[in-house]
Amino acid sequence: MQVVFVEHKNNLSIKSINTPDIKDDEVLIKVKVAGICGSDIHTYNDVHSFRKPPASMGHELSGVVVKNGKNVNEKIVGQKVTVMPQRGCGICIHCKYGEINLCNNRVAPGVNDWLGSMADYFVAHSSIVFPIPEYMSYKTSALAEPLSVGFRTVEKADVKTSDNIAILGSGTIGLLSLHALISKGVNNTIITDIREYPLNIAEKIGASYVFNTSKYDNWTEKILNITQEKVDKVIIANDAPNIINEALKIVKKGGKIITVAMFNQKQHIDISNLQSSEKEIIGCMTYNKSNFYDALNLLEKDSRNNEEITNSIITHSFPLREAHKGFEIMNNKKENVLKVILRL
Repeated sequence: MQVVFVEHKNNLSIKSINTPDIKDDEVLIKVKVAGICGSDIHTYNDVHSFRKPPASMGHELSGVVVKNGKNVNEKIVGQKVTVMPQRGCGICIHCKYGEINLCNNRVAPGVNDWLGSMADYFVAHSSIVFPIPEYMSYKTSALAEPLSVGFRTVEKADVKTSDNIAILGSGTIGLLSLHALISKGVNNTIITDIREYPLNIAEKIGASYVFNTSKYDNWTEKILNITQEKVDKVIIANDAPNIINEALKIVKKGGKIITVAMFNQKQHIDISNLQSSEKEIIGCMTYNKSNFYDALNLLEKDSRNNEEITNSIITHSFPLREAHKGFEIMNNKKENVLKVILRL
């Protein structure tokens, strides 16, 4: 089978290897769609915190089960599925409380011997394989994983329907966090970016306000002019320099800042602003099973609307053999690029 690897910084290859064997509790999935995530680009640029080249790529996927281990019900063969691509050890304190994302021994595709999803076939433990309805497209199903991140962000923010919430960054995670917020009944949202294209998508999803920060020298003041007051929560979905201090300027006293972006550089924090106003900065790491269920339920509930959102967020599609084009386009961050998928 064919597998996409990052050999070293900015160097991508497609290797031919044997289709992996499966264990008794695993299934073999014929991949139909594999998404390129921002974290894949971090690996491509050799700035990822734990996934280092050489590494097989991908963790977002949808496909069809073609083989089951002997401990897995054979009826799953032929089922359309997606995968929650992480597993915990099952015995640590975090796993016991359902916090798989915090497990010290958490495993993910592309690390050690678990091959990534940018491949003809993908192996997964049956406990993290989720059936998807026949009517749902493979493209939409592949968004279940990043949408789960959005729901985890909403959970960490402890949102109320009356909250005014700012999302800083309208990449895929920012937009899907917005989608999750709106599904929870939050109607007062503002989302920022430096590009017009993703802001147009945010309007389609239902943002109350969209805001291009590149048009203003002091954009935090302009946001406060729009909102008339400081916001209750801020979701940081980009890693721009000084973004945390800018979030501190627009969040109210006692408000929460959720960091879901992957940061490649140090952020210096105005600790006086944080402490004197009892504001909180909260980290957000991947998701847990409940967040994945939330994502699937939303995708299944309103299939027509979700297909429209999917077609807006997924801006580019390439066959697996042209994976290098997808990585280059996402890495260059052109105006109309959001999510890139690979077709198999």
